[in-house]
Amino acid sequence: MSLYLNNAATSWPKPRVVAEEMSNFILNAGANLGRGSASDRDVMTLGLVADTRAKIATLFDGHSDRDPRYVTFTSNVTEALNVVIKGFLRPGMTVLTSSVEHNAVIRPLRSLERKGVRVIVMKCDRNGFLSPSFFEEEIKKHRPNLIILNHASNVCGAIQDIEALCGICGDYGLPVVIDAAQAAGHLPISVSKGDIAALCFTGHKGLLGPQGTGGIVWRPDFAEAVSPLIEGGTGSFSHEEVQPDKLPDKFESGTLNLPGIAGLSAAIDWIDARGIKNIAEKSNRLGEKLLDGLLGMPEAILYGPKTMAGRLPVFAFNVKGWDNAELAFKLNDRWKIETRPGLHCAPLAHRTLGTFPEGALRVSPGPFNEEEDIEFFLNALSELVKDSGE
Repeated sequence: MSLYLNNAATSWPKPRVVAEEMSNFILNAGANLGRGSASDRDVMTLGLVADTRAKIATLFDGHSDRDPRYVTFTSNVTEALNVVIKGFLRPGMTVLTSSVEHNAVIRPLRSLERKGVRVIVMKCDRNGFLSPSFFEEEIKKHRPNLIILNHASNVCGAIQDIEALCGICGDYGLPVVIDAAQAAGHLPISVSKGDIAALCFTGHKGLLGPQGTGGIVWRPDFAEAVSPLIEGGTGSFSHEEVQPDKLPDKFESGTLNLPGIAGLSAAIDWIDARGIKNIAEKSNRLGEKLLDGLLGMPEAILYGPKTMAGRLPVFAFNVKGWDNAELAFKLNDRWKIETRPGLHCAPLAHRTLGTFPEGALRVSPGPFNEEEDIEFFLNALSELVKDSGE
């Protein structure tokens, strides 16, 4: 048996119902959305996709009274962010982002920077937080066209004060795009109350769905201002040779990952039945235990917030005298404990935390872990540290 502590990379295990509903779709529906003859299987597929859009619009409190038309599917959050970034920004525009962003944001921005988009990276503090007052100063100074921020760091778990930051954007009439890769499923998110222009999410992390799922929850006016990244067959408006402007068709060319959507729908039901608040309370209890253990280990250097207030249970640390990749290997080799060493696809975040270029070891429990798992991990880590000191 292995101990899985790498939920920030992908959640595992999934609720059993996720696999069951994916299998059910493949075996009993299997139609291609909008590309059939109104058979029972076509109707079943249409209902699945419509219902899942509605669940997502409700989960994230979408705009226009949670209108499901403003939920579009992608294969992951990286694609979602690329759709927004490359579909909105043009040469001569300015975009503000933070120094703890994932490469899913930074790489497309650097690509556009070479084409004439001005990219301003706002420095976060050593715990990974962006100061709202500094944020407002940067807005006044640079007069951006777009803001892109992550809700929670995939490296150190720091949760940004999205309510305050989005409020400032609203004061200046600026569209804000939120990368909710780590936050979705862990934190309650209101797209409408935060006046978020686009919320980009993935289905396979906190939402407990399968890989290959994700999407965007749009503010209607912002969706109109974004050009599609991919154009082609939508199963609709087939008499037209140009991409339709109607949502969700505008951003959904090609065949959707329908088995994945079936699994994501089941995962959202599983979360709804238990409540995000209850799931978060358990995760935070595990986080407290893990945090106390790491802070109580003199050899461990923990990065990011030192309390659970303002953070997710995502912990990055190093151990004095150890290479974090070797540490990860030893934990897996001797105890079958799965973690994640390195730079976590977020070199700017590691520069901010002072861990570049060596990176750190990341540990991230999930809803299927228990307190004894955390104890087992901490005991294994202590034994490794003790052995290396002898």
